[in-house]
Amino acid sequence: MRTAPTILHLDMDAFFASVEQASKPSLRGKAVVVGGLGPRGVVATCSYEARVFGVHSAMPMGQARRLAPHAAYLVPRFELYRSISEQVMRLLRELSPLVEPLSLDEAFVDLEAGQAAWDAESARLAGAKLRTDIRAVTGLTGSVGLAASKMLAKIGSEEAKPDGLVLIPPGTERAMLEPMTVRTLPGVGPATGDHLRRAGITTVGEIAEAGEDELVRLLGKAHGHALYAMALARDERPVVAERETKSVSVEDTYDVDIHDRVRVGVEVGRLADRCVRRLRASGLSGRTIVLKVRRYDFSTLTRSETLRGPTDDPAVVREAAARLLDSVDTTGGVRLLGVGVSGLADYTQEDLFAQAAGDRPEVPAEEPETGPVEEHSPSPAERRWPAGHDVRHAELGHGWVQGSGLGRVTVRFETPYSEVGRVRTFPVDDPELTPADPLPLVAPAVRGSGGEPAGGPAGGPGGGGPARRAAG
Repeated sequence: MRTAPTILHLDMDAFFASVEQASKPSLRGKAVVVGGLGPRGVVATCSYEARVFGVHSAMPMGQARRLAPHAAYLVPRFELYRSISEQVMRLLRELSPLVEPLSLDEAFVDLEAGQAAWDAESARLAGAKLRTDIRAVTGLTGSVGLAASKMLAKIGSEEAKPDGLVLIPPGTERAMLEPMTVRTLPGVGPATGDHLRRAGITTVGEIAEAGEDELVRLLGKAHGHALYAMALARDERPVVAERETKSVSVEDTYDVDIHDRVRVGVEVGRLADRCVRRLRASGLSGRTIVLKVRRYDFSTLTRSETLRGPTDDPAVVREAAARLLDSVDTTGGVRLLGVGVSGLADYTQEDLFAQAAGDRPEVPAEEPETGPVEEHSPSPAERRWPAGHDVRHAELGHGWVQGSGLGRVTVRFETPYSEVGRVRTFPVDDPELTPADPLPLVAPAVRGSGGEPAGGPAGGPGGGGPARRAAG
């Protein structure tokens, strides 16, 4: 293991919820819950203000509403989250060529590889500068852990939350780990934790005291060896810059079971198109088409078909998925559908499908992650108004949906750089109200003659813009 804490772990603080707070002045410092809002929805993430009431990720949304009925409940805006994540990842790659993203809001960085740090002091300075840069570019906060290994750096960032930095000096790791719960270690979930607890082992120090042989007896050879090594603070895993993508897939869970076989087929076709869009965005193609169906009784079936060569042709993927659907009985109803492509390659073999040059089918524009939409351009009366999503009114300007129902939609008119905005309610078919793209969290650096950004200071009076820390 290293002799200097030059592995950095960044974890953005309550990322989805913090983005929503930064973009909506009226939600700053308040409980915010982001996730699926239907009967089967779950919490994707929540602000620290919501966590005080016991709300947490992966909780059923109905339970969250009972715990925090006063919170703001919003549908995710994944495209915005991805764009902000790309900004953060660019900052990480300025530190080092070895960046290992784990998700949109989390990554490891090998500071030594980029010569950004070589000892404890330089590592601390690099971590502090990164946090400052993230705040300046995105208006958000992130927590940083610095250590001599990936495991310890991740533990450090967890200890640093929210909006902090923890450096674990080499040589102090075991003393720090010993009193911590066994669930602190990677790979120890509820089942393993309960198994260890029944054996009288509840802390990391007790794992080390039990010895390797006892851990192997309790958990098996591979898991026992790995857990014992982690309890002794041994972790030699390198930061890996590129992870091989094994498959690309999309799926939707439906609030109400789908019984209509024609509707099921339409949904599978839409999922196939979304999957192909992701393939193309990654510059990939694939040979094996996979269909996933979860039925009314929670039984899950998968079917697959391997083509003669890799493709990113939406028509080919749709047709293969439809053939796979033919072999699945959906009579009792379907609660989840998914389409995936594996056997990936970075090229296609279009000639295998007799496609004429220049006649390659186009893939429709990306659908919202929040669920299926109509294939035609919806009229105002047909539009969906997901809570938290952006809108624009011809007279009142930019705002976001607070809620909708009974033929009406309620909008709060504010931007990331404004004061708390006013609320107005409209008929859902109001022709002057249209969906809009999200605005940047940090005001564009366009200067007026007085030296301030055009339109006045970001955040308006009181400095309420995203440059201030958005709680969460």
